[in-house]
Amino acid sequence: MAITATMVNELRQKAGVGLMDCKKALVATNGDMDAAMEYLRKAGIAKADKKAGRSASEGVVETLIEGKTGVAVEILCETDFVARTDAFKDFCKYVARTAMAMDADGDISEKLAAATEEEMKVLIGKLGENMHVRRAVRWTTNGIIKEYKHHQGGPFYGVMVDLEGEYTDELAMDVCLHITANAPSYVTSKDVPEAVIAKEREIAAALPELQGKPEKILEGILRGKINKFFTTACLMDQPWINDEKTTLAKVAPKLVVKRFIRWQVGEEVK
Repeated sequence: MAITATMVNELRQKAGVGLMDCKKALVATNGDMDAAMEYLRKAGIAKADKKAGRSASEGVVETLIEGKTGVAVEILCETDFVARTDAFKDFCKYVARTAMAMDADGDISEKLAAATEEEMKVLIGKLGENMHVRRAVRWTTNGIIKEYKHHQGGPFYGVMVDLEGEYTDELAMDVCLHITANAPSYVTSKDVPEAVIAKEREIAAALPELQGKPEKILEGILRGKINKFFTTACLMDQPWINDEKTTLAKVAPKLVVKRFIRWQVGEEVK
């Protein structure tokens, strides 16, 4: 069984031991979480400290951009009170700087968690709360990387985009604001997996008002519903934040959105 970073992090939270020990235990038990916990206990390295089993769903998304490189890191703790402390904020900045120093492009979650593990243990002891590095990316670009963080009277959102083609700094910020407000899942309709399209088509075809429609008419209706789905799920096709009568594809036809993230702190991750 393939051992994923998510599995390793889950065991780490339960057992309160290092990433490498958790990965070794999961490999030895073929990914069985309970058996892996027992493995660690038998090895005498599972800690009695119950902080590791407590829920950590508050925290921040820390970002750092230097030239053509950008990093985003989600770091969780148990309470908003701790998330607002200078000690936690300073640690988050340290984690972001550590991420920036890595030689990688893409997901660095597991690698970064391992690199900052000892410092995090010290902070856990100081602040008395469970915490962990949950998600992290490091990107390099030939264009521009822009970030935006939103935390005003509600959930904490962190957004980062990688843009190429024709753009301005103002447009890049508007794209960040649009992503924050509209939560697209894909850049364009071409990025939507066939399985997702098939499921949307299946759901639409099951609507009571479409039962008994002639096949030719039904096909046209379903095609229209899929196109409507694209206008809700795809960044380039959504009504544009500055003018709902148009889209980003029309506003900036020569803009290339290579990738983006929109993380809500503590959200369920699929």
